[in-house]
Amino acid sequence: MIPQEIIRRKRDKETLSAAEIRSFVAAIAEQKVDDAQIAALTMAIFLNGMNKDEVVDLTLAMRDSGDILQWKDIDKPIVDKHSSGGVGDKVSLMLAPILAACDVCVPMIAGRGLGHTGGTVDKLEAIPDYNTKADNTLFHNTVKNIGCAIIGQTGNLAPADKKIYAVRDVSATVESIPLITASILSKKLAAGLQYLVMDLKCGNGAFMENYDQAYALAQSIVDVANGAGTTTKAVITDMNQVLGTTAGNAVEIIETLDYLQNKNVNPRLDEIVKTLCATLLVQCGRFSDSDSAKQQIANVISSGYAMEKFAKMVSALGGPVDFVENSVKYLPHANYVKPIFAPQEGYISAMDTRAVGLSIIELKGGRTITGQQLDLATGYSDFVQIGAKVDKQTPLAMLHCQSNEQYIKAQKALYNAISISDEKPIIKTPIMQVI
Repeated sequence: MIPQEIIRRKRDKETLSAAEIRSFVAAIAEQKVDDAQIAALTMAIFLNGMNKDEVVDLTLAMRDSGDILQWKDIDKPIVDKHSSGGVGDKVSLMLAPILAACDVCVPMIAGRGLGHTGGTVDKLEAIPDYNTKADNTLFHNTVKNIGCAIIGQTGNLAPADKKIYAVRDVSATVESIPLITASILSKKLAAGLQYLVMDLKCGNGAFMENYDQAYALAQSIVDVANGAGTTTKAVITDMNQVLGTTAGNAVEIIETLDYLQNKNVNPRLDEIVKTLCATLLVQCGRFSDSDSAKQQIANVISSGYAMEKFAKMVSALGGPVDFVENSVKYLPHANYVKPIFAPQEGYISAMDTRAVGLSIIELKGGRTITGQQLDLATGYSDFVQIGAKVDKQTPLAMLHCQSNEQYIKAQKALYNAISISDEKPIIKTPIMQVI
């Protein structure tokens, strides 16, 4: 296999064979190609695309680059959810313990931040000693004993994807349907799932900004996953504003704890979490319809059972045994927590959500280079929602930052990102379609 010849063929819009794809992916896993060659191929794919067979071959090659997990000793449905990425998207942190409390198992392999979007693994690393790099044995035992575990990719689980993912993040090749499909599904198929629901974000804070793009990605994922034997549905959800009231790392852990305690629940976030949970519970046969599934979801939250699952997961994976009770003591804190007040009176009518995500990167809450250490304390809380009435005494958000210089930059970013008008906008449902 000559890497540059495979790159050249895709650069020239030719179709790659399964053997070519497998050889290149195997070389990535064996560290026989360098970052420049990976970036060149991903850019060629970004520009020229792949047909369905190529995407299937890429997905399976990335899956087979490492271990494939088995769950033969567990007699419960093995389910998972994945998001295509958004700003303020902490749904996974809530969904996994809720589903575990509903008597299914959730082995969730999550990612770090990608581009302007936050990453579930980065958020969990705000919890001291939480092991996002758990080996397969610890991961398996946590899922078996508690019902859920959320970790990052280990060295042996789809290792080729782990390398490609990091290169895409810093080489402007994130927004590619073939690459997104293969990246998501290689991890999910390697995790041995039986059922999967995809939370496909659509809007100015998502990689798929318009509905046609979002639908195309959703259909690609559903087709490839079902073709590979994992029963899969996709839910297209709105990402034209920050999801929930926080965006960052530690601040999103706080909102997660509040949600699991029925405190300060954001309606849009709540609808998405419960819809995704219910979709999986009906898919796997736990419930016959969405309404009865949602009733049980509400029950496990109100009873505290879902929070108990979250606490046990944190403890099993190395975090503090009293994290839920003493999260303020354990989570990192910013030096400054200051409001950014609205510049004028009116209604919040629109939001450039991608710009909000980029402002978090400026706060060092996201990466500009591979492997960069993050400031997990920075971000926004109490973020204003579209439709809210504001005046000059109303905070657009509470900013968590480390310096006055950061405050000034973030304030300017929010003023440019948030539109205020005299007319109250029409509030749209966050659930756009189920595929």
